[in-house]
Amino acid sequence: MVSRKVFVAGATGAIGQALVPMLVEAGYAVYGSTRQAARAPLLEALGATPVVLDVFDAHALDEAFARIVPDSVIHQLTDLPAGLNPALMREAVGRNTRVRDEGTRNLVAAAVAVKAARLVAQSIAWAYRAGPMPFDETASLDVDAQGDRHVTINGVVSLECQVLAAPLVGTVLRYGQLYGPGTGAEQATGVSPVHVVDAARAACLALKRSEGGIYNIAEDNPAVSTGKAKRELGWHPSKDARAGHPAPTNLA
Repeated sequence: MVSRKVFVAGATGAIGQALVPMLVEAGYAVYGSTRQAARAPLLEALGATPVVLDVFDAHALDEAFARIVPDSVIHQLTDLPAGLNPALMREAVGRNTRVRDEGTRNLVAAAVAVKAARLVAQSIAWAYRAGPMPFDETASLDVDAQGDRHVTINGVVSLECQVLAAPLVGTVLRYGQLYGPGTGAEQATGVSPVHVVDAARAACLALKRSEGGIYNIAEDNPAVSTGKAKRELGWHPSKDARAGHPAPTNLA
């Protein structure tokens, strides 16, 4: 039986496509956003009700939330090129930062207006300032970075501060480097990798179990500590996900 309404912003992204079926299976009524009407059938096939809008259109977002009245919101929006194409990344950095700043602001405002109880948002686990490793969630972010990294960190700080300051249960998931279907990387890459299915499962668990705050989400590695997510959310990287098999969500 459907228990609650969840609005998934960025539902056709790599994490979104893994996340929506998990939420549906767990009994949630899922509303998934996409900017492209042509992707609505994909969302329907995944089990979600499509919502075609642009997160930068605050009025349209407010209207959609007033109509749906979601209990919870999951923010998985990014604006990055397929496969993180290096030739396109320089321009994408600014666009993605706008999503984290302005897009998050609009989502938070819409969620607060309808008295949503929870907001779970995607962040990154490679934004820490150089220092002793592994970094836990209390470590400082690299706010003094230069160039494109400075732009990226500014967006991360804006997103996280907005989510954590909102009058609801705000949870930030600092994901490691994603790999798996839809990410452009089929094998683990980077110092703190995480399979896209495990990333989606972390969002499901945060929706149900988080009391708010920040969690690193990555496979065991020497750079980033994930002990908090394991203790408080019951999240663990799954061998099944890495082998290409569905992992249990443990949400029923």
